Order: sequence, then structure tokens, then C-alpha cells
Amino acid sequence: MSRRFSRFDKHRLADLIVLLLLAGFVAIYCLDAVRASRDILNLILVLPVTVIVLALCLAQFVKNVRRPRSSVAERDAVKDILPVAGLFAAYVVSLRWLGFDAGTCLFIAIFLWWHGERRWPWLVGYSLGFAFALALFFSRMLPYPMPMLVLDTT
Repeated sequence: MSRRFSRFDKHRLADLIVLLLLAGFVAIYCLDAVRASRDILNLILVLPVTVIVLALCLAQFVKNVRRPRSSVAERDAVKDILPVAGLFAAYVVSLRWLGFDAGTCLFIAIFLWWHGERRWPWLVGYSLGFAFALALFFSRMLPYPMPMLVLDTT
């Protein structure tokens, strides 16, 4: 194998393939939405999200290609994914009782704690700020009311 491609291990190649598939699916969805309707009100969310996702995919692709080969053993993916998947399932189930605002704040705080963030000002500030902004955004964008515990969006 040539030196140029010897930097790619199977994990990095899999990451790059996932990025390409994600970018492809997003682009296909956007093209389908544009073909269905060119009305700006129908595309007001699709087009900006498409641009953002494609830019992030490109940035991550370049970052993955340029990073040096890691000699450190990677963590077991199942041990990392299962708790987060369980936390997300609990988040989705709890939205009915906690509301979107409080549930999102709690989910983000627990997720950050699980991934090693121990600074309380960051945990509380980021969780509250992001959950508030997200809840406000979705309550204004969606045509139906969302269950909220703290924010009254009616």
C-alpha cells in the first residue's frame, strides 16, 4: 500500500464513509424539498440546515484526513454508546411529564456530566442557555403547541 493511503486505518475510513453518506443524504433531501416546492416558506428551515450540515461534514472530513494516525487504543464503542442511547430514550419518554424545556436542560446536563464536564457554572449555564434557546426556537417554528414545564409559549 502506498504511503499516502497508509495513514487510513479501518476506523478512520469508516468515519469518512459515514460523513460522505450523511452529506449525501442531506443533499438528496434538500434537492427533493426544492423539487417539491420552491416557496421560501417551505424551505426556510431546510436550506440553512442543509448548508450548516454540509459545512460541518466538510470540516470534519478535512479534520479526519489531516489528523495523524493515533497509536492510542480507542475506547470500546458499545460502552460509550449504550448509556447515551439509554439516556436519550429516557429523555424522549420523560418529555411528556418534564416538558421540552426542562427535559432538554436535564438531558444536556447529564450528557455533559457523563462526558467529563465537572465545572458547575458551565454545566448549568450551557444546559439552561441551550435548552431555553432550543425550546423558544421550536415553540415559535412549529405550528402546534409543545409541552413545556417552565416556559409558557401560549
